[in-house]
Amino acid sequence: MVIVQGSFVLNPEDREKFLAASLGGIRSSRQEDGCLEYVMAADPADPGRVILSERWESAEHLQSHLANVTSQREQSGGAVADRPAPLSTDITVFDVSGTRRLGA
Repeated sequence: MVIVQGSFVLNPEDREKFLAASLGGIRSSRQEDGCLEYVMAADPADPGRVILSERWESAEHLQSHLANVTSQREQSGGAVADRPAPLSTDITVFDVSGTRRLGA
């Protein structure tokens, strides 16, 4: 399993537009083989921050997803249509060797 965690920093007035413009990509990603979870959500404590959380069955599934994203961006000229550009982005990939339920 691979977990991707990250955040986008935006002008607070752009956050809702950023999330709304990301919805199609979120839905599309969730339909990809190997996608276990794909979420972008507003940080309730910071009006200029969006949190990204993804879980993929394997690194290969994530690589396939990233190839799809790159291809879509190249076809659209590089940006997600009508989505404000983040001021900064911080995304980390975690390779998971095992899992267990919290409290177990």
